[in-house]
Amino acid sequence: MVKAVDITEYSESAILVETSTGKVLYEKDADVARAPASMTKIMSMILIMDAIHNGNLSLNDKVVISENASGMGGSQVYLNTGETYKVEELLKSIAIASANDAVVAMAEKIGGTEEKFVEMMNNKCKELGCTNTTFKNPHGLDTEGHISSARDMALMGSYLVSNYPEVLKFTSIYEDYLQRPDGSNTWLVNTNKLVRFYQDVDGLKTGFTESAGYCLTSTAKKNNMRLVGVVMGVDTPDNRTSDTVKMLNYGFNTYKLSTIYEKDKIIDQVRVEKGKRESVDIILMDDATELLNINDKQKEYTINISIDKIVAPVKYGDKVGNAEVIDNEGNVVTKIGITVKEDVLKANLWDYFKRNLEVMLGGKKVY
Repeated sequence: MVKAVDITEYSESAILVETSTGKVLYEKDADVARAPASMTKIMSMILIMDAIHNGNLSLNDKVVISENASGMGGSQVYLNTGETYKVEELLKSIAIASANDAVVAMAEKIGGTEEKFVEMMNNKCKELGCTNTTFKNPHGLDTEGHISSARDMALMGSYLVSNYPEVLKFTSIYEDYLQRPDGSNTWLVNTNKLVRFYQDVDGLKTGFTESAGYCLTSTAKKNNMRLVGVVMGVDTPDNRTSDTVKMLNYGFNTYKLSTIYEKDKIIDQVRVEKGKRESVDIILMDDATELLNINDKQKEYTINISIDKIVAPVKYGDKVGNAEVIDNEGNVVTKIGITVKEDVLKANLWDYFKRNLEVMLGGKKVY
């Protein structure tokens, strides 16, 4: 890790994280609580994507704009009270144009009220392990006590891009249009200029208020390695860009991600009790990776597997054990959950009858 002055001379706080390992590559006063401005919307987007993933919301659902939402100041797309938009249109407006009116409309849609949604935001922060964040609103306009830190914002950003990479479809757009109910269009321009000028950047969220200064949570992927960087408390947008570019360049020029075992690759076959099948292939739930210095040679690894007793029914995605990846020096590189490669239904009486009959017939298949 390098000295802070070498990379982010204009930022009050900064951090750079590799998302698959969670390793911090660089930090500077990363735990100091500061106003996060519109980077707040990263958490709002997390809750939107959570709701879609859980089946409580879809991109095609309709949202009626309330008077409260339409009256928001700051960055906005000038939604009118009573207008109806699809969730996808509002999410796009949040991701590209940092629209305060759109994010409040979505907060009311998901939480019932803006206040309830803010409560959900803070609960999610605790779930992710954030220790210096308290949200007072879903948009990030200056409010007393509305704070976060570079480390917490990196946690949120990493969670969003790792669990919902589809959101990058929106955050990577430089300009687009919001079609209004009357047929007119509102031009959306990304407040994150790096999505246009830095080849590998595809998100994530800028911020600016008088209290916060200029902020940016950025993300970029290169050579299969995704970085999330945060700068806070910068004096100008140009210096915000400068610090971010230097930080990302440092990460990509200094580190590489080694893939040890790929997700979904069969690592063993184990017995299933009370299943229609007596055994099932098991796989890792995520890629097993290690972050190395770019000049380091590839290591050799072994994998230790610990499997729970598997009883049907069991489905793909259910955690059935753990794997420890160990390097040739005996260090545990990573621990990853294990799941079954395919669903196994519970056996019925006919399955048991066939199985017993096959035993009696010397292993011949019974159909």
